[in-house]
Amino acid sequence: MVITEEKRILSDFVASIPESLFGPDRVGYILENSSKIKDEDKVLLRKFVNKVLTSMIERDASDIEIGGHGNEGYIWMRIHGKLERVKDLPQFTEDEAALIIINLFNSNQKKYIATTRNLDFSYTYFYERRKINVRFRADAYFDLDTLACSIRAINTSVRPLSSLEFHPSTIKYLSHNYIKFGLTLITGITGSGKSTTLDSIVDHHNKFDPAHVIIIAAPIEYVHTSNFCMIKHREVGRDVLSFKEGVVQSLRQDPDIIIIGEMRDPDTIMAALEVTDTGHKVFSTLHTSSATESLERIIAEVNPVEQERVRNRLADTLVSVISQKLVPSLDGKRALAKEVLVITPSVKAAIKNNNLGEIYMMINQGGQLGMITMEQDLKRLYDQKRISLETAITYSNNKTRINQLLSAK
Repeated sequence: MVITEEKRILSDFVASIPESLFGPDRVGYILENSSKIKDEDKVLLRKFVNKVLTSMIERDASDIEIGGHGNEGYIWMRIHGKLERVKDLPQFTEDEAALIIINLFNSNQKKYIATTRNLDFSYTYFYERRKINVRFRADAYFDLDTLACSIRAINTSVRPLSSLEFHPSTIKYLSHNYIKFGLTLITGITGSGKSTTLDSIVDHHNKFDPAHVIIIAAPIEYVHTSNFCMIKHREVGRDVLSFKEGVVQSLRQDPDIIIIGEMRDPDTIMAALEVTDTGHKVFSTLHTSSATESLERIIAEVNPVEQERVRNRLADTLVSVISQKLVPSLDGKRALAKEVLVITPSVKAAIKNNNLGEIYMMINQGGQLGMITMEQDLKRLYDQKRISLETAITYSNNKTRINQLLSAK
């Protein structure tokens, strides 16, 4: 990738930074003075980013890392789960990378990151080869006083819900037509496909259900086109100030289904439970690796004096929990492994009585209702020869249980 002109623009600007400035003051100078670059040079730098993102798409990478002390001048990509330096792309100094990143911000975003030291934002460009707009979600942050940016590709199409291999009973619990109310949690670590699953659920309803869907996210990733559903997208920080406000305001917007991108704080958790209490179907995500851990996390997030009340409300409003992982598959890609909890009367009683330790065995024995433990699903993938034995063991939550399952005849 030849970028002679882009390098000249970057070098000229970096040469203007006073030598007396160090660390965050250098980034501050770039934030304050980047607007002085000629418009045609700003366009050229953006076109370079678009070329890098095109390279990312064509390598089938999910994430890209630009800038920051830890990058050592390289652009890094995560390809099928493996993070690596991309040695055939240009290298940049920390100052040059900071200018490339800052050139993606608008004036409000520059002020925001200067104050908060972090910025979530979305980015879109026109992908010539396929003649479509492609979207990315990005997070800009500081790494040892240098500016870094992590960018993730957003799927240009939605995977059919049927392709995620849920039990038919699980699909029923997810369906607004089958249950008009209640909370469903999609959980997993970062990069486990939670957003993909949420988008598949929205798309599933959009094919047949005349429902009003409100999506509250930071940032908005995949943009749905209304079909049978009317779908509204509200980006936190742009269309609404916070998740909590988005949830509270949604009650006055005649919703049927509310998608909360993440229950990241006690206020959002309480708002989600309240809006579910009013008879709406709500879907949200949590950064937890198992169904039981998800319940513990929600209860632990709130004030101890509120925990018993929240435990009872959670038991009454929760419909199902799906915890998922993307695990390396034998074809060099990744496979979806998941744990599914359906809230039966027994599970409800266990939550209310604070006997969460009993729930794993209920999932283990609830296969006819669509329930499955992470260990059972990893064994299924291993038996289908889609993942290795080592992967099944490595990604299990319960090592004793996975070894029992794998050794059983």
